Amino acid sequence: MIRRVMMKHLKIFAPAFAFLVTVNATSYADDKTAELPSFCAEIPRAGWAAYEKQAASNEWFHVYHLSNDLYAITEPFQWQEVINYLIIGTDKALLFDSGNGIGDIKAIIDQLTDLPVTVLASHSHIDHVGGHWQFETVLAPNTEFTNTRAKGQPNDFVREEASSIALCKALPTGVTETNHHIKPFSPSERVADGSVIDIGGTQLEVLMIPGHTPDALALLDRENGRIFTGDSYYKGPIWLYAPETDLAAYRASIARLAALAPSLKVVHGAHNEPFSTPAELVKVRDGFEAVYTGKKRPNAVTETQAQYHFDSFSLLLQNDHEVQK
Repeated sequence: MIRRVMMKHLKIFAPAFAFLVTVNATSYADDKTAELPSFCAEIPRAGWAAYEKQAASNEWFHVYHLSNDLYAITEPFQWQEVINYLIIGTDKALLFDSGNGIGDIKAIIDQLTDLPVTVLASHSHIDHVGGHWQFETVLAPNTEFTNTRAKGQPNDFVREEASSIALCKALPTGVTETNHHIKPFSPSERVADGSVIDIGGTQLEVLMIPGHTPDALALLDRENGRIFTGDSYYKGPIWLYAPETDLAAYRASIARLAALAPSLKVVHGAHNEPFSTPAELVKVRDGFEAVYTGKKRPNAVTETQAQYHFDSFSLLLQNDHEVQK
């Protein structure tokens, strides 16, 4: 795969475009030179240079203090490059996404706050709910997709996420390609469009934005002009490829996000880099509209996938999607 800067889901184009680079790094089992996926040469992403890595970081998680009440907890050495956000209020804290379930995210959280922690996923894909089982208070929408994914996923569904093609570093102690799985979790409270989560001093509004998945949601902090968009927008090729993706629903959802741009100061996406300008939401809305209506042709294709390049982002869809005539 030709991995563009700030690429998510490297594996999707792998059959046609993958390539490897050889770098000197600690191997998974020894100190020999390893052949690593090409994205490893781009770590850390340039966007992290504006922030100081915190002492809570370890070999799996890198932690950055983005603002007074906000930490980004990223998993940079795994191909999803997922970013989990810890928002700290005066009464409690909210963890937005809990990662791949490969590292011990609760151990990181315990170093950052003594407050009670609530967890909420931007959607129920495996790289966003992997650590949910570690928390007692779990918020979730009441959708069929959410409830099915809450049952966990066995090793045969997720083992590629812990394989050598997905990694730049050794897995944490005790985790292997053959034992990695997503543990089940139990929602303790449901959220819906318009739900408000008050963590003390900060109110976070839930926006249901289906499309990427049926349960995709964003968190809007109106007072501080920031929004957490999950996988509906992030820096990198935006994945609209899965069987559960609904392009018509995404069309409405990205338009909803773009309409908020004039009132926003910052956008926090769920992969690669933690900061985008609100204007990017408008660009993605307009770019997706061109794809959806058949005005934009793909720049790269495989047997099953099509990638559409724009100046600051790209879109990854099935190459047999129906456009509007």
